[in-house]
Amino acid sequence: MKRRKTHVVRVGNIGIGGDNPVRVQSMCTTSTMDTDGCVQQILAIAAAGGELVRLTTQGVREAENMRVIRERVRAAGCDVPLVADVHFNPAVADVAARYCEKVRINPGNYVDAARQFKKLEYTDEEYAAELQKIENRLIPFLNICREHGTAVRIGVNHGSLSDRIMSRYGDTPAGIVESCMEFLRVCVREHFKDVVVSIKASNTVVMVESVRLLCQAMDAEGMTFPLHLGVTEAGEGEDGRLKSAVGIGALLIDGIGDTIRVSLSEPPENEIPVAYGLLQAARLRMTKTEYISCPGCGRTLYDLPETIQRIKAATSHLKGLKIGIMGCIVNGPGEMADADYGYVGAARGKVSLYRGKECVEKNIPQEEAVERLLKIIESDGRC
Repeated sequence: MKRRKTHVVRVGNIGIGGDNPVRVQSMCTTSTMDTDGCVQQILAIAAAGGELVRLTTQGVREAENMRVIRERVRAAGCDVPLVADVHFNPAVADVAARYCEKVRINPGNYVDAARQFKKLEYTDEEYAAELQKIENRLIPFLNICREHGTAVRIGVNHGSLSDRIMSRYGDTPAGIVESCMEFLRVCVREHFKDVVVSIKASNTVVMVESVRLLCQAMDAEGMTFPLHLGVTEAGEGEDGRLKSAVGIGALLIDGIGDTIRVSLSEPPENEIPVAYGLLQAARLRMTKTEYISCPGCGRTLYDLPETIQRIKAATSHLKGLKIGIMGCIVNGPGEMADADYGYVGAARGKVSLYRGKECVEKNIPQEEAVERLLKIIESDGRC
């Protein structure tokens, strides 16, 4: 897998895109006027490993309060960048750009009127005039961002495409992409490169198809903006995790994506371990111990679930290490060839231990095997 080439966008103290790791972010669920609540959630997200935190800014007073929240978060020793989420009111984005490291704007409602599901008719001249309105309003905002070193996310939502876009392109991935490209072309003309782009939908098929189409459109126009991935309104529990894994994971495997947000209807800090799990599954960020274990079958030579729990209890602190746990020689060592170390059933009550594909201890008593596995790892300096 080769990552799509993107340029680096600085957001506070981190870089997004280029050779930087895929960044993990989340969003507060508290009112942005609830300063204490926001600070607590930001600190919880950061403690869980979140690298950016977004907050909704419905109006100017919320945008102004971002300054207070930022000061409180920095005073607590947390330097995680803050992102203002703006809809419907460009004036709010202008204010937020002075106080936040990044501002998200939605092309569907930044200049166009709020969606009313109306069919609109435009001549080519009238349509060009609508595009000029976007440029006239976007350029002053970009100038404020340039002055304050603020990055921008141009974030299109499938559910909030404008009536103008819907009328010309229909409810299609092509319309979703064009909504984004209209704004990106202005950024290119203004030589403003500090932009991250996202296209989100609750339908994973639409999301994946639209992002792939966006990459093609950007490539055709020589754009290298980094991409933010997410399945919006994914849900909670298993449903939210599965939808996010399908949508985000499909694109990560394509080499697409520079920052991700797993949207769950849960406390926001719950999103962070899921995101890191997705990145590890895609082999993009190794942040925890990984266990490669077979499901077990009639050939399994020991209590597989109990043994997995014992090995996890002894090794879960070894971040980035891959350990194979196989019930019999049929599945190991071949099926665990990606593992750093292996624990393989050899006979009833006997286990063989591996370093990579090499068997280093053969047919040892099962009751000694976990301890001896740890000693092998320790002797390699991996503990």
